[in-house]
Amino acid sequence: MTSTLVFEKAKTLAGTTLAISGANGLVGRVLTQHANESGAAIRRLVRGLARTDDEIAWSAHSGVHTPSELEGLNAFVHLAGESIAGRWSAAKKARILNSRIEGTQRIVQALAGLEQKPAVLVCASAVGFYGDRSNDVVDEDSPAGKGFLSEVCQGWEDATRPAEAAGIRVVNLRLGVVLNRCAGALATMLPVFRLGMGGRIGDGRQWLSWVSSHDVAAAIEHAILDHRLQGPVNCVSPSPCTNAEFVQQLAKTLGRPACLPVPAFALKLAVGEMANETLLSSTRAVPKRLLDCGFEFQHGCLDEALQFELQQNCGQANAASLGQSGAHS
Repeated sequence: MTSTLVFEKAKTLAGTTLAISGANGLVGRVLTQHANESGAAIRRLVRGLARTDDEIAWSAHSGVHTPSELEGLNAFVHLAGESIAGRWSAAKKARILNSRIEGTQRIVQALAGLEQKPAVLVCASAVGFYGDRSNDVVDEDSPAGKGFLSEVCQGWEDATRPAEAAGIRVVNLRLGVVLNRCAGALATMLPVFRLGMGGRIGDGRQWLSWVSSHDVAAAIEHAILDHRLQGPVNCVSPSPCTNAEFVQQLAKTLGRPACLPVPAFALKLAVGEMANETLLSSTRAVPKRLLDCGFEFQHGCLDEALQFELQQNCGQANAASLGQSGAHS
C-alpha cells in the first residue's frame, strides 16, 4: 500500500509517481516539465492507444481502459476537458459540460476501485465557479455564482466526491486565467498587441483573476505535497487586476500602444454567451488557502509575470501542441 503519511511529508516530487490527464494542454505541458525537473515519474493519460510505457489509454466517455495501470500512483492530476473558446452552440456546451463531469466520474470510479489508491487527486476547476461578482472579493468560502460556467464548475467538483469517500484527499483547483505565451488568452492577444492594435474589452472595469502558468505548476506540486490543502483552492495570483489594467501593463511590457478598445456589443455579436461569461465577466478572486498554507508565488505581480512568460521559448512542436483548442488528452 502507498504510505500516505510518508508521501505527504515529502518536500518535493522526487521519487513520486504522478499521473496526468490533459498532459498535452497548456497547464499539463508546463506541469509535466516541472514535475520531470523535480524528479517525478510521469504517467500520461492519452486518448486512443497507449504507444509507450508511460502512457495510459482512456477516454472521458469510457474511462481508463485498464484501471490496474493506475495501481501504485502517489498522486493523480486531472486536467482534461473541452476548450471553452469559441461560440457556445448547444452541442459545444454539452461537450464542455460532459467532458468535465463524465470524464471526472470515470477517473474517480477507477481510482476508488484500486487496491493501492493514490494519496491525492488534484482536479481542475475554475474561478468561473463564482460567476460575475462585479467588485466583490471572493475566496474559497464564497458561495457559487450563476451562469453556465458556474454550473459546470459545481458539477465538476461534485464529481470528485466519491474519491473523498474512498479515502483519497481531493483538491479542487479553481484556476484563473493562466498566462502562457504559447497558448490560451495571452497567446491569442499577443499578435494583436504587438501590432499596436490592442485595447480594453468593453469598459475595462471587469476584474481579471490571472496566474502565471509556472506558478500553476508549482501550486499543483504544493497541493500534492501539503496534506492541509483539501477541497476548493483558488489558483490565482494574489494581485487580481481590471481588464484595463491588464491591457495597459501588457502594452507597456511590449512597448506598444493599446488604444483600440473592443466594444462589448461587438464581442456579444461575435461569440455570444461566451463573451458574457468570460471576457466581460468580473471575478476578483484571491488565493486565501494557498497563502494560508505558505505557498509563495514567484510571479505575484503582473509586470513580473508578463516579463517572465514572454521570455519563455515555446519551440515549434510545443507551440503547435499547446495551441490545440479541442479537448485535451
